[in-house]
Amino acid sequence: MFVYNFKLNSSFMFKILLAIIVFIVICLCIVIGVRLYKASTDDIGDGINYNGITELTPQNYATILQEVHDNMDSYIGQKIKFSGFVYRVYDLDQEQFVLGRNMIISSDFQTVVVGFLCHYKDAISFRDSIWVELEGKITKGNYHGSDMPILEVTNIKEVEKPNDEYVYPPDENYIPTSVIL
Repeated sequence: MFVYNFKLNSSFMFKILLAIIVFIVICLCIVIGVRLYKASTDDIGDGINYNGITELTPQNYATILQEVHDNMDSYIGQKIKFSGFVYRVYDLDQEQFVLGRNMIISSDFQTVVVGFLCHYKDAISFRDSIWVELEGKITKGNYHGSDMPILEVTNIKEVEKPNDEYVYPPDENYIPTSVIL
């Protein structure tokens, strides 16, 4: 029978424990650094993909819409893709429409139409309330004397109305600015 006698030296144990902790900290720093680098090159936390086409979903639609309106100059030239219904108001020209979605603003399902103002040379060929999916590039335009993002449509096609046709406010601090009648 073999008996091993180990003598524990507190100084030696402290050095081993310290080496393990340093190793773990270095690994965590590397992982965090890689994630931060990847996040800064792919997606800036606001849902906009800076390396390609950003696809808007019912979950991120209002957040991205608000972010683009609030920081328009940062998004000029970015490409986005989303679906919605053609919505026109009386003062738009024949090459303009709003690609809208109904945003739920209260617990009793009251909604307002939100969306991007779009420019497309054959916009008149799409009637009001028809659902389309489009791709476009964000440009800076003017509407009633105010700068606003306008989506220059590069590709558009008619689609079926989706199962989830509503979008949701960007966050819990959202306060609607329109009056509901």
